[in-house]
Amino acid sequence: MTNATFVRILSCFFVITFLSACSENTSTGGDDEIDLSEITVSQEAPLLGSFEDERLEKMKGIAENEHLQLFVEEETASLAIVNKASGEIWYSNPPEREQDPIASGVNADLLSSQLQMQFLNQFGQASTINTFSDSITHEQFRIEEIPDGVRVLYQFGQAEQSAGDLPVMLSEERFQEFTGLLDSTGERALIIAYTQNKDTGMYERNDSALNGLQLQRAIEAFEQTGYSEEDLEQDMAELGFSQDSEAGRVFLAAVEYTLDENSLVVRVPVEDIQFADNFPVHQIALMRFMGAADEEEEGSIFVPDGSGALIHFNNGKIKYPSYQQSVYGTDLSTVLTAETRTEETVRLPVFGLVKDEGDAMLGIIEEGASVARINADVSGRLNSYNSVYPTFTVVSKDDVSLQADQQERTIPRFQEEAMKSDFVVRYVFLDGDEATYTGMASYYRQYLIENEALPEQITTYDKEDVPFFLQLVGSITKQQHFAGVPYQSLEPLTTFEQAKTIIDEMKMKQINNIQLNYTGWFNKGVHHKVADSINVDRAIGGKKGLQDFIDYTDEQGVDLFPEVAMLNVHSSSGFSTRSEASRTLTSVAATVYPVNLALGTRDQTMEPSYVMSPRLVEEHTTSMLRDFSKHHSSGIGLRDLADLLNSDFRRNEQIDRTESEDISKRALALIHDEGIKMMASGGNSYAFPYLTNIIDAPMSNSGFKLQDESIPFYQMVIRGHIDYSGKPYNLSTNLSHKEYVLKSLEYGANVHFMWAYESNELLKDTEFNYLYALQYNQWLNHASDLYQEVNEVLKHVINQPIISHRKMDDGVYETTYENGISIIVNYTNQSVTVDGNTVEAESYYVGGVNG
Repeated sequence: MTNATFVRILSCFFVITFLSACSENTSTGGDDEIDLSEITVSQEAPLLGSFEDERLEKMKGIAENEHLQLFVEEETASLAIVNKASGEIWYSNPPEREQDPIASGVNADLLSSQLQMQFLNQFGQASTINTFSDSITHEQFRIEEIPDGVRVLYQFGQAEQSAGDLPVMLSEERFQEFTGLLDSTGERALIIAYTQNKDTGMYERNDSALNGLQLQRAIEAFEQTGYSEEDLEQDMAELGFSQDSEAGRVFLAAVEYTLDENSLVVRVPVEDIQFADNFPVHQIALMRFMGAADEEEEGSIFVPDGSGALIHFNNGKIKYPSYQQSVYGTDLSTVLTAETRTEETVRLPVFGLVKDEGDAMLGIIEEGASVARINADVSGRLNSYNSVYPTFTVVSKDDVSLQADQQERTIPRFQEEAMKSDFVVRYVFLDGDEATYTGMASYYRQYLIENEALPEQITTYDKEDVPFFLQLVGSITKQQHFAGVPYQSLEPLTTFEQAKTIIDEMKMKQINNIQLNYTGWFNKGVHHKVADSINVDRAIGGKKGLQDFIDYTDEQGVDLFPEVAMLNVHSSSGFSTRSEASRTLTSVAATVYPVNLALGTRDQTMEPSYVMSPRLVEEHTTSMLRDFSKHHSSGIGLRDLADLLNSDFRRNEQIDRTESEDISKRALALIHDEGIKMMASGGNSYAFPYLTNIIDAPMSNSGFKLQDESIPFYQMVIRGHIDYSGKPYNLSTNLSHKEYVLKSLEYGANVHFMWAYESNELLKDTEFNYLYALQYNQWLNHASDLYQEVNEVLKHVINQPIISHRKMDDGVYETTYENGISIIVNYTNQSVTVDGNTVEAESYYVGGVNG
């Protein structure tokens, strides 16, 4: 389809839908004027009720329920939502935005926009449009009533062709060729349209002459010659210029707003995001200033970085970058070869605003979370507002570098189809005691329960002590030499018999309720081959040794979780990178190199891992379970199935990240349906319904300069439903015993160690040198001390949700559990007295144990 054809279709579509909706309107202001007089609300009570506000006088009531009222401004399509319980009015756009002393130009226009689009041209260059500058101001929008709300359809750009649709220049040969094909009218049109440069001999476009009838004749002349996009690309390459046609720069999008109890649900249907093939929409930003707080307001922005973080309103940190993080971390099919990141992962698709006057807004991304990014910023940089909002990727893009004749040219590669998911955000409005980050976590926990997206709270428990999370490393691959020829051998670090010895010694040290993740036990060690079948490594005891060990752990009351990796393949043995690896947009196998800890970069001299195509995950999971079930293990460890989420951009077999999320959930369901308990690393929210335990759960945020506080939002959501721990103590960068205990008590987390039986020396000069402190004898006494101290406190709140968390002073925090027990932790080096209780330096106070 040509650009011109696409433009005509878009134009006709918009006109037809627009006129069909407005045919019965009584508007007298022309075809482009919007008349909402026919939109009515079914409620008998007046919408304004007792919440009359002069800022609502220019708006029209659209919908109402027990909790909320929805208003729309006819001239701008901006919204206001009234929380009937508190009287607070939440605006989609700041009501005083026209008086903003900081925002100017496009930043001022964005304050009036509900949707922003970034699109790309054929050279990969990005341009941005928004609903206010490119639709509202041109009266190219339509508002229509839908059940419980409104739908706004936007057209961006004009359908008319312009001089920009003609090539910037033509060679003399090309110009003569064209004029020879045209009649006298067409020939004269080209002579007027182009002027020959006497110095270069090139015919350059004469934009000042191209308007009205002359423009139309020039366009018709090019159509008669059959001039195509291929011709334009050839001319650009030969003459050394670049341009993109303005034809096709017409876009359509719709936004739907509906009330649902105490929420506003905002949906952008992906099928309504329409664009020309050569101008794909890369990303959209939705409701950038929903509920934005001005410089006079006090409160915080909540972002889901790691365990959660607060950014205080007006904190003045504008010299630091604004906050941006992708939900569920990096897609390894899009990661650059040398790229490495050390930031925490966003595990929850949520964000919010907390206003100190007693109101809060929680955003929950219900659809499209896997291609979402959370953005936040404070006042003073581009405008006078503190805001948080999501962006969504519609079409992914990468670059391919081509080299020829000692020249390098970069061309873009685009995802074949737009994402196969709508983009939906639920905005929840809280007030009173619930208008805190604790209240938001409580609401989100209940939301997950009601949507069967979180296991039921554990109310019966046969253990008197809290879990101790232990990872044991079975075997690793290590390079050896025979007659000078290198080869990979299997080096046992912990055999099944040695694992029994470790557990026996732990029991003697009163370490109970052991949750054991055993990694490196099959298919050639930690970096095992594809898990479509299972062969227990003989180096650590073989099949019989595993069965004896399973029987032993059952007798000892140890919960065993043999670990498998399903998404990332470390061994190329038995794996075809050509047919089984995900493809990047540049059509190469998605490859991930290990990180060089000394340099902080990826080491391309080492063996890489490969991203398994999502299309094979369910098949391999089914095959793995067939072998795994023969060993009768009641649990399984998941290294990556709840931690990573990747696409596959293979030509004609594309699987986008939203589809990949569904595949991972189906694979998790396959395991769950077998009655096997799951311990997962990382713990993205879509995996919650299937999990028993989470290791390496986020215990802090990334420490971005814009952020002010770390909070246990993640823990407040899952505690009492899923047991969890942070990263292994012996592999963490902070080995402070006191700080580890305080963090465990504040976050309700369990002790976690990663061990091996053999000496650490065996790891030297291997690709596993990051496991630098595994030898269990060096840590056993310390682990026992840590466990006893944490257990003595947390055994009183086993499976109890956290119902409150608050900062009482700098370095002093209180965590309250559902059964009434509260724990105050003091990270400072001085004793403090809070609420009549003295807490010693680097210590804690437990209240309510005997209450």
